[in-house]
Amino acid sequence: MSERPSLISHGINLHLGLPLALLQALRPKQWTKNLLVFVGLVFAYRLGNERTVALTLGAFAVFCALSSAGYLWNDLRDLTADRLHPTKKLRPIASGRVPTGLAAGSALVLSAAGLAGAFALRPSFGLVALGYLLLTTSYSVWLKHLVLIDIFAISAGFVLRAVGGAVVIGVPASPWLYVCTVLGSLLLALGKRRHELVLLDDDAAGHRKNLGQYTLELVDQLILIVASATIMAYSLYTFSAETLPPDHSMMLTIPLVLYGIFRYLYLLRIKRQGGAPEDMLLVDPGLLGTVITWALLTLAILYLAPR
Repeated sequence: MSERPSLISHGINLHLGLPLALLQALRPKQWTKNLLVFVGLVFAYRLGNERTVALTLGAFAVFCALSSAGYLWNDLRDLTADRLHPTKKLRPIASGRVPTGLAAGSALVLSAAGLAGAFALRPSFGLVALGYLLLTTSYSVWLKHLVLIDIFAISAGFVLRAVGGAVVIGVPASPWLYVCTVLGSLLLALGKRRHELVLLDDDAAGHRKNLGQYTLELVDQLILIVASATIMAYSLYTFSAETLPPDHSMMLTIPLVLYGIFRYLYLLRIKRQGGAPEDMLLVDPGLLGTVITWALLTLAILYLAPR
């Protein structure tokens, strides 16, 4: 009698194992990056408009579908290399928990559904989504193997998310949105490359050829430049952007941005994290608390301060 419950439990685990593994392969943690689509909504003072909120939620869903499709294609192309990587070998496709045929079919369905949804929301947003899909595909096939171009390709993905959020609700994208998004995403991309160099050490070039052309000294210099430029650009934005409250109260958020960048660099250099920025955000209380505090303070300044 004692064996029957065990067999039933084993069957349930087998039944649930594949869907859970497929969900993991979609990398839902990375959907946090798609929250950038809400920037246009918030800073255009449209948060109280139900229609624009619904459009932005739709845009968020579109980018979740397209980004997950991109992760599946990337894992399929890197299958052999990932199986030799100390941590990527545990990914669902590399470990064999998700069959390659299922992964490819899911990627096709998500790509088609994402594009269809994007064009249904707004044709111009559909073009942005198509550009994002082409970028992620090009990155998986070609761009990620080109030194320096790879980090700019990652940055472009963030920019398209932010621009898409503005386009879907029909508001112009601020130049400051481009500048701050480019710099912030470059900082994250460089941090990821640094983490890979530290983790793989002498095997970095064997995992991906362009990693052999990076050195810790070069990446650290680039991080210093980009971090400094990010702080300067954001600081200038807080008191020079015409759409912000005239009392310059947005400058109150500068210390939070400073601490957030410092905390990120601390985790990157001292704790040797940075391979997955979304994990750092969700796991580190200091970083998560800073982001939440910045978001709440920004909302208060934009929607409660006199304009």
